[in-house]
Amino acid sequence: MRKYIVAGLLVWLPLAITVWVLSWLLGALDGVFAWVLSATQAVLPATMHERIELLRQVPGLGVVFMAVALLLTGVFAANIVGQWWLRQWDRLMGKIPIVKSIYNSVKQVSDTLFSSDGNAFREAVLVQYPRQGSWTIAFVTGRPGGEVAAHLPGEYVSVYVPTTPNPTSGFFLMMPRADVHELRMSVDEALKYVISMGVVAPPEAAAARN
Repeated sequence: MRKYIVAGLLVWLPLAITVWVLSWLLGALDGVFAWVLSATQAVLPATMHERIELLRQVPGLGVVFMAVALLLTGVFAANIVGQWWLRQWDRLMGKIPIVKSIYNSVKQVSDTLFSSDGNAFREAVLVQYPRQGSWTIAFVTGRPGGEVAAHLPGEYVSVYVPTTPNPTSGFFLMMPRADVHELRMSVDEALKYVISMGVVAPPEAAAARN
């Protein structure tokens, strides 16, 4: 009896979590869209309010709105005029107390992670952590720089060691390059391996085990 219940749970649990995440994401986007509609109502004449309320009743319109907004923002940021305005915006945000610390930190992290020419999370490696003889998967994020690099003799790399099963938290380490072993698995395969706590092995590892 227990065996069949667990088997049924394994079938429905991934689907249930997927539906829950998508529902939460859809609700969040619809909430942003509703806020935009409310702000629009405040500046438009009362004769337009009824039409705006009709838009509020359309399910999923927030997703379409967000996709179009991101696309237009990307087009704007990719040209010279848009880049100039973005620099002015960054300069303005950098002058506001408290806000500048949060904004600059988030911007640096997002630019590093999502930049097409960046090197963050581009390589999965094997390192010994938290002690000698214990191994875990990590991701190379770059090389130490500035004052830190001046105190590190030899070649060092910066690595991120994710926690399991939540890889969004982890530990930042600077290790000698000689102590870091490159893996042939992709970053996506390594993330699946970490999140599943080693249950979902990469193709090569699974083939070797069988």
